[in-house]
Amino acid sequence: MFASIVLISTIFFTGMIYSLYTILKLYDKKSKEYSIDMDNIKLIHDKNLLTTKVEIQEQTFENISREIHDNIGQKLSLIKLNLNTLSSNQRGKDLDKINLSANLISTVINDLRDISKSLGSDSILANGLVKAIETELGQLSNSGKYEIVLDVHGEQIFLERKKELILYRIVQEALNNIMKHADASSISIDIYFEEKILLIKIQDDGTGFISGQNPNGAGLKNMQKRVGLIDGEVEIITNPGTLVNIKIPL
Repeated sequence: MFASIVLISTIFFTGMIYSLYTILKLYDKKSKEYSIDMDNIKLIHDKNLLTTKVEIQEQTFENISREIHDNIGQKLSLIKLNLNTLSSNQRGKDLDKINLSANLISTVINDLRDISKSLGSDSILANGLVKAIETELGQLSNSGKYEIVLDVHGEQIFLERKKELILYRIVQEALNNIMKHADASSISIDIYFEEKILLIKIQDDGTGFISGQNPNGAGLKNMQKRVGLIDGEVEIITNPGTLVNIKIPL
């Protein structure tokens, strides 16, 4: 009789322990699933929020581009026309001043046109990413401050509009960092179109920065956030001189 009671008690407690273990196991599984779900929700929310910010920024760029083209550019063109009309009735130093002013306004108009193209996404995407980067580097080259090299490896692939625009903005950010902080004399960009990935390498011969103490951290963070929108990666190496490696799946 006593043995039966012990056996039944053993079976009962064993069942209780197994049930408790099963419940704890199930709770742990549900807890992990909940944690993963929350992480995914947060990731999606952050990505959507960043996408919205980028879209707002692009709309702002478009508005500025349109304002430059439609208003400032036209007004400067009208001033230049008026100066050229006056020049036929002027002599000596006054004529020289008018011609100099007309030439300066021509330069400003060209600079504003370049800025307008750089900001407007339509002109960026019209001819593809490579052409847009080539145009951006052309403007830097015209400054006379930098030796510029652009090499394209492999057969060019035209990506979807969103990817090309984001990549172009990342390249712009990298070039902007070079102009502001690097004190460089040469800039090279290599674009590799490979079977499954696109690689963009941006390198300068500037001063570089100490890891963790870079003065342009916000710019680097912007690049990292943007490349995350298209499931890519960005790596920053400084030695001195800085190398920016951008990799995205095709």
